[in-house]
Amino acid sequence: MARIDPNIAAHLEWIGFVKPRGLVVSATALVNAGAILNRRDAEGQNLLKQCVEHRPAGVETEPRLPDFQAFAKTVLGWRFSPSGYAGTEQNPIPPGLEVRLPESGTVLRPDFAVRERGSPGAPPDGRKSGMGAASADEGPKWQLLVRVLAPDTDFDEAARDGAGLDASPHSQLERLLRETGVSAGVLFNGVALRLVSAPHGESSGWLDFRVADMVLTAGRPICTALRLLLNERRLLSLPAHERLASLIAESRKFQNKVSEELAEQVLHSLYELLRGFQAAHDATKGELLRDQLGDRPDEIYRALLTVVLRLVFLLYAEERDMLPHEDATFGRHYTLASLYERLREDAALYPDTMEQRYGAWAQLLALFRMVHDGAHSRAMWMPARRGVLFDPERYRFLEGRYVDRVGGERIEAPLVADGTVYRVLEKLLVLNGERISYRALDVEHVGSVYETMMGFRLETAKGRSIAIRATKKRGAPATVDLEELLAEAPNKRIKWIRD
Repeated sequence: MARIDPNIAAHLEWIGFVKPRGLVVSATALVNAGAILNRRDAEGQNLLKQCVEHRPAGVETEPRLPDFQAFAKTVLGWRFSPSGYAGTEQNPIPPGLEVRLPESGTVLRPDFAVRERGSPGAPPDGRKSGMGAASADEGPKWQLLVRVLAPDTDFDEAARDGAGLDASPHSQLERLLRETGVSAGVLFNGVALRLVSAPHGESSGWLDFRVADMVLTAGRPICTALRLLLNERRLLSLPAHERLASLIAESRKFQNKVSEELAEQVLHSLYELLRGFQAAHDATKGELLRDQLGDRPDEIYRALLTVVLRLVFLLYAEERDMLPHEDATFGRHYTLASLYERLREDAALYPDTMEQRYGAWAQLLALFRMVHDGAHSRAMWMPARRGVLFDPERYRFLEGRYVDRVGGERIEAPLVADGTVYRVLEKLLVLNGERISYRALDVEHVGSVYETMMGFRLETAKGRSIAIRATKKRGAPATVDLEELLAEAPNKRIKWIRD
């Protein structure tokens, strides 16, 4: 693997800690914009601790920030000047940032807003100006909206208010961002700060910065990252291409590039799966794929293609909460994310035995069956989805199902090594050292993945062979059977190779 830029690695570290949902900022986009993480930023953490509410002796409660304005001034350096902010007594929230919901009559509005400096109609630094409603071309632009909630309010729990609005604070903020055209927002409840990215027409993403994590010594990079993204200099003073709005936009552009590169990695995951099944076939002394190789080799290709598409679908579904993620047993033992983390740890601790262990493939088969047939256990419930993609009857050899001599069926799961499953998942989840966000991928991106893997066929090499890189982008390599080549007369070998 190529060595990762240490500045990118520093961002990947804190991003891994906070576990983003979808895409907000990418490590590569941050470094390209000069946003370098200072690992030794003890000052920011000390300032944060000064703002934390003091707990009575002997009382164990989660660290809390009682006042958003005090926190923003002390830790983020916000001065709340009229030229850069709205939501203060001197500068109330303008009508243009209020959204009335016709279905309930509720009015959504932020508590604070940060201007996009240099936009049409924005006053220069230090000049006080009114902020009444204006046309889209003449009025000030905004880059960040802030909603301050009651202490400990759950960001994701829907609560019906007096006006009949049944939506979580997160959903309300997303609606506000999309209706006003502002690309980013912040939710604050004292115990955490959630940075939300919801560009118009694209999938949303968010990062949770928990106070309890940031005050820990190990949490210093998280606190530093929060200050790096939301300090006043980042929002109002730096050149336009280095500000928060630009970082979010560039991260989205990088994600589009990621989707193109992902298509090629998915193709390589198909190759990995093919090699894994060849090894499993050899382990059964040629029984596993005997019928398919003899009569219908393309069925093997279609089956492995189906497996990869199942994995892509499940990764997409997991990140969009379409599976029972709230159930602890399912989340810990059945999701692809948990399987990948376990295999990654195993590969680090026991790299020499990854090709002699076979539990991961059986877990995949169980998950495929659950999606198709449905499953329930106490509070966990998955409806039966049926459908063609997960139909176990289409490619029975994937489960190792054989018809015995008396016409019955026996099942011996193929010995696909954990190392194979790990490499397949890694190619689907990690690109250039950075975790791929399937939540941020749109349907057309997933479609391009499918198109990349189409148009191949499976052939069996009869002798020792060498693969030559394809001239066509993402094409199959040309495989030369060396034994067949040597069997040709010397004066015919050039023509044979050309053919």
